Amino acid sequence: MEALSALKNRVSCAKVKAPAPTKQQLDEIERCALRAADHGKLRPWRYLRVQGDGLVRLGKVFAKAALDQDPGLTQAQQQRYVNMPLRAPFIYVAICRVEQNPKVPRDEQMMAAACSAQNMITAAFALGLGAYWRSGAMAWDSRVKKALNLAVNEEIIGFIYLGTPALDSRPTPELQVADFFEDWN
Repeated sequence: MEALSALKNRVSCAKVKAPAPTKQQLDEIERCALRAADHGKLRPWRYLRVQGDGLVRLGKVFAKAALDQDPGLTQAQQQRYVNMPLRAPFIYVAICRVEQNPKVPRDEQMMAAACSAQNMITAAFALGLGAYWRSGAMAWDSRVKKALNLAVNEEIIGFIYLGTPALDSRPTPELQVADFFEDWN
């Protein structure tokens, strides 16, 4: 797919199924992640690949974290957390590694990592894959970070779910440039 077409037409695909991306597709996606805008060339991103049994283990991590937050969770609610990672055959855990830097504050490093993740979901779309960037309570939970062996200076910016689209992609929403851009006088 042509780059401009991918940029203009990318949509999230909330429902994905097996098969997972191929090794070649993952290599393309990962190479695109490395080309994100990055003030100071800090490369403040890193990713964990989660697939196979790792998806089951991640679900158990989510369930334990949720149960620690709310000991009153029902068995059905706990199972919902166990099943979260099983919604895709492959997940990247997107991580920002924040460094002390006098010229590049934390927020800029977080934005660079987010740009890297955005490159990945756009690349996945261009390759015909389904991709969905999820965040939420599990991304910010200290128990999840500990289970994933994150350092104290690392933050999860999201979970990128990848697979084969399970549904036809919805039409790209029609947005009007004039609603978002104006000349400054």
